Amino acid sequence: MIMETLIYEKLGKGRVRCGICRHFCVISEGERGLCMVRKNIKGRLLCLSYPKLVAAGVDPIEKKPVFHFRPGSLSYSIASVGCNFQCDFCQNSDIAQMPRDCGGMIQGRDITPESIVSNALGSGCDSIAYTYTEPTVFFELAFETAKLAKQRGLFNIFVTNGYMSGPALEMIRPYLDIANVDLKAFNDRFYQKYCRARLEPVKKSIRKMKDSGMLVEITTLLVPGLNDNEDDLAAMAEFIASDLGPETPWHISRFHPCYRMQDRPATDIKSLKKAFETGKKAGLHYVYTGNAPGLASENTFCQNCGTLVVERTGYHIKNYFVHPGRCPSCNTEIYGIY
Repeated sequence: MIMETLIYEKLGKGRVRCGICRHFCVISEGERGLCMVRKNIKGRLLCLSYPKLVAAGVDPIEKKPVFHFRPGSLSYSIASVGCNFQCDFCQNSDIAQMPRDCGGMIQGRDITPESIVSNALGSGCDSIAYTYTEPTVFFELAFETAKLAKQRGLFNIFVTNGYMSGPALEMIRPYLDIANVDLKAFNDRFYQKYCRARLEPVKKSIRKMKDSGMLVEITTLLVPGLNDNEDDLAAMAEFIASDLGPETPWHISRFHPCYRMQDRPATDIKSLKKAFETGKKAGLHYVYTGNAPGLASENTFCQNCGTLVVERTGYHIKNYFVHPGRCPSCNTEIYGIY
């Protein structure tokens, strides 16, 4: 079953304009949008990937990474193929870039939102994470699933590039509790050259999410020589602290060679530490470094007295002292859902 796109307009002469993401693709009869999963068929914009999942499984919530929602809990994680970005450093290119790299191929098994929710509940998960690829691209399945999940007491999480349109965000907002947004750089040239997108729409989406009361965490993959400029990182940290609030967690992740950047070295640990210090200098309460086993900074400390409140090793919770959402030493509120 192929589903009609939830947000689009007909322009005449058989053309349509997609309204799901901020590319706002104008698509002629028989053509696809940039995401490669939405096609204009006889003047109707259809989502070719609905209702297929290419990946589904149980993950620790810390893997998203989300550190401020029920640490140690499990999240049922799902994805369909496709993405509205074309990142040269895509870490899930085999599924995210599949339609683009494989002649329009769309793989996956058909599933109903009811089955997804049942699988999540049966697996002992507290949440459903729409992740691995870009949830905006499989918006129709995510939207139907999120509504049902909310009714059944599950939380909904988007792990996203933040390029959804305003109307799409408004539509999903009543059912979306948490977002981890990839803020890939703080330089529009980087977004244009390496992602085929723009920075400003991402910033607008993040602001809108945070203003709406959603729990928001930010992730930046630090790519050597491309988005690790000290001034840009300082500006990014300042944006997070001032526009979103100093309580907003910032995850700085180590790059490893992948996809079209096989010849670029992994991020130097010194660069990770410097970015960490930049975030703390900007006044951010919670800065983490990841994707560097044994070398990462993954623990959560009280921003007031410095007490360790969550101790992590990779995706494993070693010690957990924050309950119910407050520091055990000084009673300061720790940002998140506990």
